[in-house]
Amino acid sequence: MDIDWAQVWYHLWHLAFAYLLALPIGLNRETSEIQFGMRTFPLVAVVTCGFMLVGISVLDSTGSEARVFQGLVTGIGFLGGGAILKHRESVIGTATAASIWNMGAIGVATAFNRYEIAIVLSAVNYLTLKMVGRLKEKLSDEEPEH
Repeated sequence: MDIDWAQVWYHLWHLAFAYLLALPIGLNRETSEIQFGMRTFPLVAVVTCGFMLVGISVLDSTGSEARVFQGLVTGIGFLGGGAILKHRESVIGTATAASIWNMGAIGVATAFNRYEIAIVLSAVNYLTLKMVGRLKEKLSDEEPEH
């Protein structure tokens, strides 16, 4: 077994970066009593990054890498679909589903060394969940009852 330790550290950096960017979103979802949280979000980001790192290192064309990416987007969309629930007159979990999909984008961006995209995606996701969630609650408290 011939292990290239430089490659191990290179890939470990990518995986750790994706993991760290996913943690705040996972924490937000965990504290919101959503069924997905601290374990799911970082794992989705890390696994997506891992699949793309493997694809980048073993595939010989951008077309092949695009097919890996396409499969990831589809698979994560399916996973996110499981977060959406209909309850009586309302639908819940759409923000969680979109956030799960975003974890995939963070993982892919990290795998392609596009850290600026991954950071912006993480920040926008977290701020949207935190700030817009509060605004939504405030607006729903102010609505008159019919």
